[in-house]
Amino acid sequence: MGVRRIEEITREIEPPFAAVDLAAFDENAHDMVRRAAGVPIRIATKSVRCRELIARALRTDGYSGLMCYSLAEALWLHGEGLSDDLLVAYPTADRAALRELAANPAAAAAISVMVDSTDHLDFIDAATGPDRPDIRLCAEVDASWKPLPGVHIGTRRSPLHSPAQVRRFAETAQRRRGFRLVGLMAYEGQIAGLGDAPPGRPLRGALLRAIQRRSAAELAQRRAAVVRAVREVADLEFVNGGGTGSLERTAVEEGVITEVAAGSGLIGPTLFDGYRGFQPRPAVLYALPVVHRPARRIATLFGGGYIASGPPGADRVPAPHWPKGLGLLGTEGAGEVQTPVSGASARDLRIGDRVWFRHAKAGELAERFNRYHLIDGRLVSVGRSAVEEVPTYRGEGRSFG
Repeated sequence: MGVRRIEEITREIEPPFAAVDLAAFDENAHDMVRRAAGVPIRIATKSVRCRELIARALRTDGYSGLMCYSLAEALWLHGEGLSDDLLVAYPTADRAALRELAANPAAAAAISVMVDSTDHLDFIDAATGPDRPDIRLCAEVDASWKPLPGVHIGTRRSPLHSPAQVRRFAETAQRRRGFRLVGLMAYEGQIAGLGDAPPGRPLRGALLRAIQRRSAAELAQRRAAVVRAVREVADLEFVNGGGTGSLERTAVEEGVITEVAAGSGLIGPTLFDGYRGFQPRPAVLYALPVVHRPARRIATLFGGGYIASGPPGADRVPAPHWPKGLGLLGTEGAGEVQTPVSGASARDLRIGDRVWFRHAKAGELAERFNRYHLIDGRLVSVGRSAVEEVPTYRGEGRSFG
């Protein structure tokens, strides 16, 4: 469904607001299943942050389980009945959430927490005490590429890099009372999270593709060795890897990977415009109203300063999407209370008209709006309402940082 059609369907809704094109969301969900080639996809909830959309994706064949970004979030989603297979992607220092997990046998049987050192085990013991159900553990393996001493290409996460390091930790975890190692995770951010065809930067794209090829080959061999080593000391239930940008590469590690993780591909933010192998449709947009007309080719909009996390740069700012031909001003950008846009299309904008934007990242827009308006143009032909309002995490008072 085009933006013009979304504009027509939502004309009675007062901006600013955020809209989800359900047809695009569903198409993206099915395309990721195709790319994963039969390997189950665990949904990365941080890239969605809306219970209704998470549940919608889970109802699609090929998706199984949730990858949450905090233990408090996992406890909430489990309590709401969304899943009984939840992985917390980041180690937790939330003592209250750990005590809640330890006091709830059903949650403890469904939720796996991330660890990469004995310090994490000590912290959990100190927070919960010895009288508790076993805590399910997933060990995070550093998936970065280290081609030379002192060279680190990838995210700064786990200290566990070599098969020997991971095995030693697995042996330690298995000996500790009150813990059970059930999974491994290795997230290749230098492959999954970096577009290999950045617009207007062909040399950077060629360099990235070369690095990613070599990094993927090294990681596939090392990950297989890690899994072999750990399976000698622990009965692993799952081995998780990948991300939206590397589904095809990771899924082919047959006999090693049991699942892949993805979430951003459901939404289609601007940071995922720079990949050669796939192109998600923009599924989440937001509309801002025109409140000033300071010049013939400039319209100033209310609000809109929704800058994405990560290294500051042009790729982290929201992008005008419709009407076509609009751009941000270099001197102001997307601001706290106003966002000027310029271009030929600005000449036709009037006070109260709307300009549609895309965010740079998938889930962070949900931290700006209490509600998403789900748009399904397919319902118009059968006489049903095409718009449904659902709360985001923020709208349910559940902002997890």
